[in-house]
Amino acid sequence: MSRKDRGAVLWFTGLSGAGKSTLAEAVAPRLRAEGKKVESLDGDVVRTHLSKGLGYTREDRELNVARIAFVAHLLQRNGVFVLVSAISPYRSMRSAARELIGQDFVEIHVAPPLEECIRRDVKGLYAKAISGEIKEFTGISDPYEPPESAELTLDTSAMSIDEGVGRIVQRLRELSFLEPSSVDRQPSTGNP
Repeated sequence: MSRKDRGAVLWFTGLSGAGKSTLAEAVAPRLRAEGKKVESLDGDVVRTHLSKGLGYTREDRELNVARIAFVAHLLQRNGVFVLVSAISPYRSMRSAARELIGQDFVEIHVAPPLEECIRRDVKGLYAKAISGEIKEFTGISDPYEPPESAELTLDTSAMSIDEGVGRIVQRLRELSFLEPSSVDRQPSTGNP
């Protein structure tokens, strides 16, 4: 079975406010237009339903990400494109997800500068973390370990959502998860 006939897990990782969920929501209709079944697993939503009661210690974060990876794998192996939007701050947890899912794991590092994430923060979480009111906040009082070899890195402070979606779709074509576009399939006329 070729990659185009299987599901995939697009794992959007990055700081709070980076644009992970926004990009995942925007790429979903593009994938559906390509004939793909699509499901979204947003870290905040999963915490409400699947991981209720977990805190933000390293152990709880690892358990939350392991649960997300397990559900994503079940969906992916049944032909679904799963869009995971989760901070997943530690390389080890993302590596474990990659190992479980295998060759159909696509890591997308959503990487605007921290200052941009703070500027976008409508909930005031960064301000509370900086003041010490929130403990173990990723990027402030708890580390974020950026991917060393993500399939794609996007600085959402330097591009529009449409540009980001276009880069994701193009990368999926390059990795053979999607058919080449009709533009890619046009025979060359030899003219510049």
